[in-house]
Amino acid sequence: MAESDWDSVTVLRKKGPSSAQAKSKQAITAAQRRGEEVETTKKWAAGQNKQHLVTKNTAKLDRETEELHHVRVPLEVGRVIQLGRANKGLSQKDLATKINEKPQVIADYETGKAIPNNQVMSKIERAIGLKLRGREMGQPLEAKPKKK
Repeated sequence: MAESDWDSVTVLRKKGPSSAQAKSKQAITAAQRRGEEVETTKKWAAGQNKQHLVTKNTAKLDRETEELHHVRVPLEVGRVIQLGRANKGLSQKDLATKINEKPQVIADYETGKAIPNNQVMSKIERAIGLKLRGREMGQPLEAKPKKK
């Protein structure tokens, strides 16, 4: 019981200044007076509305002549899909339902607006029974024997 002294207080950790206090001008000058190392950096466009300034990169992009765009499905593929649908007696909606896609996907492929996706193309090939890729486009799809 000799160790329990009610009059003495032990401070384990002293709380430092908050981040706002540490960044204040007074805190910086006090730290400099004490000889501590202080690092200050200026943030670019801090507190200002400079989001619409023309920089070097935008000028460089404006001078760029190459037009970047995604490759689209050729119109020949759209014609083959339409032909295959007509042979099977399917509408765009029926074909879309058969391959678990939205009708808009089929419409985009037929009009040449879609970005080619091999999974969707292979689903359409199997549904209409015609090849949509390669040199043999429009030819009947040979049924591969299922492996067991």
